[in-house]
Amino acid sequence: MTRPDATLANWQDPGINEWAFGHVRELIPTERIGRGAGPASLLVSGDAIDLDGVVVNVGEKRQSAAAVVEASNTDALMMVHEGRIRVEQYGATMAPDRTHILMSVSKSVTSTLAGILISEGLLRSSDGVTRHVPELVGTGFDGCTVQDLLDFRAGIAFSEDYADMDADVRIYEQVAGHRPRTKPDLPSTLYDYMPGLASKGHHGGAFDYQSILTDLLAWVLECAAGATFAELVSSRIWSRIGAEYDAEVTVDPAGCALADGGICATLRDVARFGLAHLERGVVADRQVVPRAWVLECTRRDGELVDAYQRGSAGRPDRFAMYHNNWWVLDADRGISAGLGIYGQFLYVDRSRDCVIVKFSSWPTALDLRLADLHFALADALCSRAEETARGT
Repeated sequence: MTRPDATLANWQDPGINEWAFGHVRELIPTERIGRGAGPASLLVSGDAIDLDGVVVNVGEKRQSAAAVVEASNTDALMMVHEGRIRVEQYGATMAPDRTHILMSVSKSVTSTLAGILISEGLLRSSDGVTRHVPELVGTGFDGCTVQDLLDFRAGIAFSEDYADMDADVRIYEQVAGHRPRTKPDLPSTLYDYMPGLASKGHHGGAFDYQSILTDLLAWVLECAAGATFAELVSSRIWSRIGAEYDAEVTVDPAGCALADGGICATLRDVARFGLAHLERGVVADRQVVPRAWVLECTRRDGELVDAYQRGSAGRPDRFAMYHNNWWVLDADRGISAGLGIYGQFLYVDRSRDCVIVKFSSWPTALDLRLADLHFALADALCSRAEETARGT
């Protein structure tokens, strides 16, 4: 099925995005993230959970999981509990072999790559970014560390207001090729754009969600390892988690990947990525992601909790902190999430041995009501999985 009415100008709009999010390569240039030559890791089916029979509580409202799935513009949904698929369903525009854009769930993939390269000794989290990217010397990124990028604590001026089409986050989409250029004086590539960001204060301060920091992190990783972002994700992650299909990432005219939100992958392969984190970095008895890195991502850190509280005004209080490009809900229980605009969702709950992946096409980039539905749905599904596993 094609959509001749889908364009670079409207692909994120309601009525178009349900199709476009699964056909990104037809609209934006991408670079392949190869799965490698090995076999796909096995995903075993378990007893299916009947979504009509699961009650989801959102405030004082009770509704079935099936109703929540319908109400939250779901394109595809999967839950793996204790290593077995308990929920798997696809909307009209999706299929098991079709990739879907992850939006900012891409950040969690990028940070995982950083953790692997750090373990290989190619860089350190304490490194200044200028050590690896000399083009940043003398810019607002002087004094900024890799860890500042990972925790969104860089003192850079960058507005992430998705509703404002003149905000930085929407302007840099033009540079990245995600929107038509309406400002002819913009830098031609992200590599040219990032050094021009101004400083607004010291690095290592309060949490400030700025997607561009993950793109700069990817640039650092490329320089540290001497390969493109897509090549690195392929060799260090996708070929090691037993992915079944190639993924891809959108790139600008210079080949700079939009590492913060441009990765596209299948539902099952994102579940495989989540399972690698659930299992402390182990896939098929092989340590794919450093165990210490995975555990660090949800380790409670008082400084990060404070940084998040100081910088999270207007955000839901369900999160304890933000660390290594993961939203941490409960550090003690190992519950974290990767979240993307328009309703992309990766939920890892180590305490209940669950991974949930949800692809969506919300009408708007951010919707707190729909976000509440996502987290309530995740909690209800994990609880039902535990109940049925116990036979209750």
